[in-house]
Amino acid sequence: MQGKLIIFSAPSGAGKTTIVKHLLSKFPQLSFSISATTRELRGNETNEKDYYFISKEEFLHKIAHQEFVEFEEVYSGTFYGTLRSEIDRIWDSGKHVIFDIDVEGGLRLKRKFNERALAIFVQPPSLEVLKERLVGRGTDSPEKLQERFIKAEKELLYADKFDVILKNFDLEIACKEAEELVGQFIGG
Repeated sequence: MQGKLIIFSAPSGAGKTTIVKHLLSKFPQLSFSISATTRELRGNETNEKDYYFISKEEFLHKIAHQEFVEFEEVYSGTFYGTLRSEIDRIWDSGKHVIFDIDVEGGLRLKRKFNERALAIFVQPPSLEVLKERLVGRGTDSPEKLQERFIKAEKELLYADKFDVILKNFDLEIACKEAEELVGQFIGG
C-alpha cells in the first residue's frame, strides 16, 4: 500500500481539529501527523502528542538540515512545520497521514504530494462566528486574538485552492461529509 495524505486546513476556530479527531476515531487506518512548533504549550497539551515542542534554535537547525517537508513562521517568531520523519513514521506503520495544519502549510503539502494528497479546506459559517469561537476559547490575549483575526481574513481567500471546501455550519453534518470524503479517498 502506498501511503496517502489527508490535509485539513482552515483558519483557527473553524473546527478542523474537532473534525480530524472525529475522523481518527472512525478510521483506524489513519494516523495524526504531529507538527513541530516553537510556541509554548497551552492548556492540557502534551509534548510528542499534540506537537513536538522545540526551541527556535532547534527548529532552525532542522530547517538547515532539510528535515521538514514544509514549515512556516505562522506568527511573528513562532514556527510550525511537518517533519519528514513524521510522515515516514506513519507510512512505515502502514497507515495514511492526516493533518490538522494551517492554510499555507496545507497548500505546500498538496503541491509536494499532488495526487497522493487530498486537501480539504474547512470553511466556517462566517468571519463573525470564527471570531466568537476564538474569543470563547479564552486562550489568547487581545493582541493575539487580533493577529488571529487578521490571519483568518487572509486565509479565507485561499479556500478555492483546495481540492474540497467543507462547510462547517453544522458540526455533525460536517463530520459526516468529512467521513465520506476520506472514505472515498483512502478506499480508492
